[in-house]
Amino acid sequence: MEVILLERIAKLGQMGELVRVKDGFARNFLLPQGKALRATKDNRAKFESMKTQLEARNLELKSEAEKVGAKLDGQSFVVIRQASETGQLYGSVSPRDIVGILTAGGFTVSRGQIALNTPIKSIGLHRVPVALHPEIEVSITINVARSADEAERIARGEDVIAPREERPVIVTGEAAAEDFFEHPESIRDEEEPKGEGEEKPKAKGDK
Repeated sequence: MEVILLERIAKLGQMGELVRVKDGFARNFLLPQGKALRATKDNRAKFESMKTQLEARNLELKSEAEKVGAKLDGQSFVVIRQASETGQLYGSVSPRDIVGILTAGGFTVSRGQIALNTPIKSIGLHRVPVALHPEIEVSITINVARSADEAERIARGEDVIAPREERPVIVTGEAAAEDFFEHPESIRDEEEPKGEGEEKPKAKGDK
């Protein structure tokens, strides 16, 4: 389907450009969100009459985005999540979660502005782009940790994930005994005193 863009769309084109896109993309995204018009003769004339108004609106939105971006760019936000010793989350941090975090921090953004291709699934520092405007993109850091103390350590650059060889290994039964005692049977023999009336074993040749 051919459409006329009503604003700049990343990797697609500038305002006023005539571009060909997949029908589904046009019907499900561009047209319902007012980002484009079908490229009909009437709509081309309509765009020309709207052009000045659209450009003014674009400048207004861009100016607002620049103000927000100046405050938001480079900010770090802590997210506390449960995770395994290897740092893998029991769940994930999604764009919706990030919107909630930014909203709580006083920033108004939409889910579509969070340029996160896949949810975050591990602890650590994660750079996340935020498209505040078609022409303005900033980045924030999401600090995912298991506790506030761990988040501070991560922010300082510490490695909070223990190397595999240092992780505790839990053993039970006979294996545990071998870890604590080199020769458990000999130690038991030393600790158990012989009874006074116990007969000593006879040496060879004794009758």
